[in-house]
Amino acid sequence: QLVESGGGSVETGGSLHLSCVASGYALSAYYGYWFRQAPGAEREAVAFITRGGRSHYADSVQGRFAVSRDNAKNTLYLQMDNLKPEDTAMYYCAADTQGYALSGTAPHYAHSGQGVQVTVSS
Repeated sequence: QLVESGGGSVETGGSLHLSCVASGYALSAYYGYWFRQAPGAEREAVAFITRGGRSHYADSVQGRFAVSRDNAKNTLYLQMDNLKPEDTAMYYCAADTQGYALSGTAPHYAHSGQGVQVTVSS
C-alpha cells in the first residue's frame, strides 16, 4: 500500500512537499515514481528515482521538482517549487520493479497510491 500526503492549494510560485509512505513491502527494492493526472488529460509521469537514488524528470517539471527517497522510512518525496497553474492535477506515487521512461502516457505501475490534489491558482 502507498499513501500520499502533502497536497493542497497554493498560488503561482508557491511550493508543496508531497510524501508517500509504503507499507507491506520494502520500497528500496523498487523504482519510485510520481505521476499526475488533470481532468480530461492523460496520466503524466513527472519524476522517478532509481533504487540507487538517481532521479529523472519530465521536461515540464525539470528544475522545479525534486524527487527523493528515504529507505529507512520507506518513503518517497516530491518537492515542488515554483508551481504553475498547469501543475494543477491529482498527484500519485507509484512503485515498480521495472524502469519506465518519462515520455508518453504513464503506464499502470505495479503499486500506486490513491493520490492527492494539488491546485495552483494564478
